[in-house]
Amino acid sequence: MENASIVNKLSESIGTTEPALKLLFTIFAGYPLALIHRKYVYGKEASLQHLFFILSGFSLGYWNYGRDMYHCVFTTFFTYCTLLLLNGTASAVAVTFIFNLGYLLTGYYFSSTQNYDINWTMPQCILVLRLIAVAFDYYDGQQPIEQLSSENKKVALQKRPSILEMFGHAFFPTSFLVGPQFSMKRYQEFVAGKYSRKGTNLPPDCAEESIRRLCMGVFYLIVFQVLGCFVTDEYLLTEEFGNRNFFKRMLLMGTWGRYTLYKYISCWLLTEGSCILFGLAYNGEDEKGEPKWNGVENIRVDIFENTTEFGEYIQSFNVNTNHWVAQYVYKRLKFLGNRYLSQIAALLFLAVWHGFHSGYYVCFFFEFATMYMERDIKSLVKSNETLTKFFALPQLQTPIQVVLRIYTFVLMGWCLLPFALFDFRSYLQAFANCSYVGVIVFCFWPIIYAPILKLVFKKNKVRKAE
Repeated sequence: MENASIVNKLSESIGTTEPALKLLFTIFAGYPLALIHRKYVYGKEASLQHLFFILSGFSLGYWNYGRDMYHCVFTTFFTYCTLLLLNGTASAVAVTFIFNLGYLLTGYYFSSTQNYDINWTMPQCILVLRLIAVAFDYYDGQQPIEQLSSENKKVALQKRPSILEMFGHAFFPTSFLVGPQFSMKRYQEFVAGKYSRKGTNLPPDCAEESIRRLCMGVFYLIVFQVLGCFVTDEYLLTEEFGNRNFFKRMLLMGTWGRYTLYKYISCWLLTEGSCILFGLAYNGEDEKGEPKWNGVENIRVDIFENTTEFGEYIQSFNVNTNHWVAQYVYKRLKFLGNRYLSQIAALLFLAVWHGFHSGYYVCFFFEFATMYMERDIKSLVKSNETLTKFFALPQLQTPIQVVLRIYTFVLMGWCLLPFALFDFRSYLQAFANCSYVGVIVFCFWPIIYAPILKLVFKKNKVRKAE
């Protein structure tokens, strides 16, 4: 109780909630745990390493969520039993998928509020993807190797993971609560010492890269706090904000969207840094023979900070989750024969995975709408010689870049409004205060703008024979 009161008082003094501050402390705890592992546990017997990860990860979870941690223990054990009884079959995949997603949604139903909830469903939503992936990978490992894609070959499991591997992978201390996702295969290779320093059984030399991510994470955390002083969730709903001139509202909406994303980016950079310090993030070598440490990268900062289209946001933000959805949902739906149907199904899965708040579904609807519009515009430009030559003019490149940077900066804020505000009345009020700009830009594209532009700029380029 004494520790809890100290954290509570500290959280009140810095203007945050106790669960949020405890979660932040937990994220930073990954670094000393990594140092302990490197000094005393690295390279030791696999079972000892599994137990270290299980105990440390569970302890961090228990400090945050108490007895609610039994949900994570139960679902991991249930998944292990499913693989034990049904082996690497399609039935095992179906049971694992339905059970874990259903369990998470039940948790959302009974525990979610109209606020951003930091409770046991947060690590559970990370765990859902991890457990489902193990079932898929074990299934893939039983298939003829020539039938697998190059990505699936990398992570396919020929042998069922042991119960210690299941729990060690599930409760890995630097990724258990907020991610990142990584495959069972990566976990097994890491424990087996395949990422060790060349020619030795020593931990890899990755401290410098870890510190770099740590510093970046702290920097984004500070920027998040600073930008939050200019515009808050509540301010977007006020009459004062709605009465500002259009351009100020758009600037503030974009700023709000950027700082909202920085909340996630700071956490991901911090957890990535601790994963690197463990040695888990090894990803082969570059052309110079230097080791790469981006194996669990969840944010590609260079791309994110220079986006000129929404497709680049998807490439750079929440990379591991997007990769997971592409590998285990989108690509598994090839039998539908329509990429738009597959994309809709993948986005619907993401919305359901986040919970029942209508804002999630509206947010991912706008993601689909933006991607549809951008693909349509690219196709229109490529198919018309006049437009192709116009947009290729050297003197237009800088202005085009500026306009596109403003476009992505401002309208990402729009797309995040329903995701962050959850409640229908709240984000509808925010939509009104922002002059429904996203509806005007994205929703009117297929029914008004696209038909007119396609009529004016008809196709006049002959496709080259492939």
